[in-house]
Amino acid sequence: MKSEISLTNTSFEHLSASSDFLNLIMNSLSSCILLLNNNMELQAYNDALKTIFSNRENEDLLYVRCGEAIGCAYSIEEAKDCGTTSHCDTCELREAALETYLNRENVYKDHIFRPFFDKNGHKVDKHLQFSTRFFKFRQESYIIMIIDDITKQFHTGLPYKE
Repeated sequence: MKSEISLTNTSFEHLSASSDFLNLIMNSLSSCILLLNNNMELQAYNDALKTIFSNRENEDLLYVRCGEAIGCAYSIEEAKDCGTTSHCDTCELREAALETYLNRENVYKDHIFRPFFDKNGHKVDKHLQFSTRFFKFRQESYIIMIIDDITKQFHTGLPYKE
């Protein structure tokens, strides 16, 4: 059994019958996991999104565009939708997600430094590390984006490690 699992690279397949267990795993991760459609709208997310980014209390973020969900300062300050601000054309998160969706090119541990708003209305600069992957499920195409807030590593003087 072990060699069969290793050969097929499906080490979690035996857990697929338990969506509760998989949800617990996803929500226990410290990385923010976003499932986006081709319009950059959230289709699903884990609890880390509200820990790392939440700019509104008790918000419902399903079908909200990525930048709005994570409190992008440009979207808030310009009062524009994600994808329409003066900075969207150069947003590394957006570029990576679109590139992954259109060309099936995954991004691994790229970086972005950008201002965000927290739930108290404070503007904070964050260093983020992110990765993207394309996948299909039931004939629908998605992008999974994994984001880690690595700001503390830059403010504590600790060397950055990939």
